Amino acid sequence: MQPIKNIIFDLGGVFMNLDYKKTEQAFIDLGVVNFPELFTQHHSSPLFADMETGRISNQAFYDGLRKLSGINMSNDDIQHAWNAMLLDFPMERIVWLNEIKKKYNIYLFSNTNQIHYDAFIETVKQQTGITDFNQYFIKAYYSHELGLRKPDTASFQKIMEEQKLNPAETLFIDDTLSNVQAAAEIGLQTLHLKPPITVLELQL
Repeated sequence: MQPIKNIIFDLGGVFMNLDYKKTEQAFIDLGVVNFPELFTQHHSSPLFADMETGRISNQAFYDGLRKLSGINMSNDDIQHAWNAMLLDFPMERIVWLNEIKKKYNIYLFSNTNQIHYDAFIETVKQQTGITDFNQYFIKAYYSHELGLRKPDTASFQKIMEEQKLNPAETLFIDDTLSNVQAAAEIGLQTLHLKPPITVLELQL
């Protein structure tokens, strides 16, 4: 195993705390009782995949979810429920990240969407005072901008090629096993971050 020179971090469940059940419950409260069949941490319907790869607009997502669920929810209701999973952003993880970037070339790769991204940036600003979270990374990759999402191996390959990284010298850290497995398939070193372990406990 080669020494690590580069680290690619996931965002949710690694730096920002998430609770998918909060979004599930928020939609159930709105009448979307089959929401768990549409979206979880581990699978999603094509509507959510299209949103996370930037193929559709926020409005198309709202309209699509109303059609898919048969429930006449307002845009604001959908946005609030969709963002319910986004919790806090512990400042101590930023402090930790500042130390790690002194030792490695660090990158971010997150499956996300424009609605979550806008909410996340605002949460970071409110909780930490940081106005540009992306500055901590050589480059931050977001699936809705990249046009590809995890666990598609093509998403990792695109980042590797663009940054000219050697997979054998690159560690990928994610809290979702399927994403970790996909990264390993193309030769990255991997670490599956399983709760309650956080980055603060990692020896890197």
